[in-house]
Amino acid sequence: MIEIIKRTNIDFMKKRYIAFAVSGVLSLIGILAIVAIARGTANLGIDFAGGTAVQVKFDKAVTLHQVRTALETNGIKGADLQDFPSVKKVMIVLKKAGEHTSSSTSSTASIEKGLSDKVIEALTKGFPDNKIIVDSISEIGPKVGKRLRVDALWAVIASAIGILIYVGWRFQFSFSLGATVATFHDVLAVLGFFYITGLEINLILLTALLTIAGYSLTDTVVVFDRIRENMKVLLKESIDSLINRSINEVLSRTLITSLTVLLASIALFIFGGEVLHDFALAMILGVLVATYSSIFVASPVVLLWSGEKTFTKKH
Repeated sequence: MIEIIKRTNIDFMKKRYIAFAVSGVLSLIGILAIVAIARGTANLGIDFAGGTAVQVKFDKAVTLHQVRTALETNGIKGADLQDFPSVKKVMIVLKKAGEHTSSSTSSTASIEKGLSDKVIEALTKGFPDNKIIVDSISEIGPKVGKRLRVDALWAVIASAIGILIYVGWRFQFSFSLGATVATFHDVLAVLGFFYITGLEINLILLTALLTIAGYSLTDTVVVFDRIRENMKVLLKESIDSLINRSINEVLSRTLITSLTVLLASIALFIFGGEVLHDFALAMILGVLVATYSSIFVASPVVLLWSGEKTFTKKH
């Protein structure tokens, strides 16, 4: 194999407190995002908030202002619109208004049976000389949206428990704790980014977050494997030196693996179309954060939790 990155000798552990401060801020924003999602004040997609989404294709190009005017003229207000001008498509989203909707994303249109038909009828009246083709229709009630939010939370909790059990069985509890903290850190960082930027939080994002959790664990285990190997032969080496040596030894592999996944995610982001846009964006952020956390979060957590006993006892 061609050695693209030469052997390094970086003192990663010396920078761990700076990394902890950065990671603390990222995690805090992610926690705030979870609270906002639970309260319904985040920009939730209709998967979690409930509502109606209709995607239509026009024969002739239209503007969002024209579409909004056509809807409001026919009694449908408060719609969130997204256009795809290259394919002459528009997505009309009407979220459930009420207790679990924020003032920034609230809709005066109530979710009722046949609302999608009213949207199509309004567009037909508003653009009589423009042929309209309905691409897709999604209608989710508020109870279903609430249930999906709960199920999403349990999915993340279940993945964390699985990580604890797997890494604890393969290594030991201190490593399991480090891997879990790093994984949660990565998920919270990406979720926090979507929250503060106002991007929609939906089931596609949840899929990306669970994928990121799996990638983060894999990246972390590579580092842990090398630490465990060195623990068997470098019994007299200091803790900081042993961890730094292990990370430097696998740094090339870690960066090349991350770059491979990153290039694939960027390709999806550019060429994957609107359906995969948010998923690909989350994956790009997730790969970057997971690479950082496997070095600056997971291993330092093991160091802080275990102390010298983990490294002086032969395994």
